[in-house]
Amino acid sequence: MNILGIESSCDETAAAVYTDDGLQSNIIASQAVHQQYGGVVPELASRAHHKTIWHTVQQALEEGAIPLSDINAVAVTQGPGLMGSLLVGLCFAKGLCLSRNIPLVGVNHMDAHIYANFIDDKPEYPFVSLTVSGGHTQLVHVTAPFEHTLLGQTRDDAAGEAFDKIGKILGLPYPAGPVIDERSEHGDPNFHDFPQAMLDNDFEFSFSGLKTSVKYFLEDQDNEKQFLDEHLDDICASVSHAITEVLVKKLRNAIEYTGVNTIALAGGVSANSMLRRKTNKLAEQTGCELHIPKLAYCTDNAAMIAITGYMMAQRQMFSDMKTKPFANLKALERRKI
Repeated sequence: MNILGIESSCDETAAAVYTDDGLQSNIIASQAVHQQYGGVVPELASRAHHKTIWHTVQQALEEGAIPLSDINAVAVTQGPGLMGSLLVGLCFAKGLCLSRNIPLVGVNHMDAHIYANFIDDKPEYPFVSLTVSGGHTQLVHVTAPFEHTLLGQTRDDAAGEAFDKIGKILGLPYPAGPVIDERSEHGDPNFHDFPQAMLDNDFEFSFSGLKTSVKYFLEDQDNEKQFLDEHLDDICASVSHAITEVLVKKLRNAIEYTGVNTIALAGGVSANSMLRRKTNKLAEQTGCELHIPKLAYCTDNAAMIAITGYMMAQRQMFSDMKTKPFANLKALERRKI
């Protein structure tokens, strides 16, 4: 079985090919246009997808040495994401399926982040996944393929969103998450004790208050600009510490609640070096086996769509041509309307 995966949920146009022999290609076309705005502009994102999607798919097929005529199904992100961006990818995928008379697989983006762990590895069921990306933060109990229980999620800003918003306050370029992570390596995580919210709730998250706390902390300084210049690394480290401590504490709660022996990280924030170190330590303390995707499969990519589509196709989980995109697709929900 040869699967073409297409991802266009936000500002990455991506395509990948996954076969019985594993991942054959993974192409990502990034959109630099959003950097000047400090965040993703939906209209510009959908236009960029429209311009690059065919070239990206062609490149994935060429690199994977699989002609389009040998593709057995097309897997595409159905949601959640930006509506305009999702429409470009889904309509393109439908066109390919209709022209080649092959089935369509609508993939939940959040499912795909979890199953990115299966590209190079094979986590044992059941396991708990801490899925942390720019728009979502979730704890998911995975008992079998596509059998999930949502334990908890963020009530406001996601972890990645908090990194980006705080980065903007600190004057860092977008996306700020990787920059904060890099600067944290040179700072003191105990420089300032930023708040860790909702520790009285086992599985729910909240990060919006952290952004406000950083803002007020800087405003309280006599010379904000000079203070920031002198202590930027320390502030980044303290922010990273506050976010990752909450994530790891909630993951520990999920391990104790479910009794699993396997845990997984997923999503763009799983590339964070401090989170990886703390999660590794947690795995050692609890005796759990830890799975983390390669960095290339943490942020939005088509490899995770392709392997998820491959696993769904094996189970005959196909979609029809009436499938619609859902910008606010609920956690772990797969719709075929």
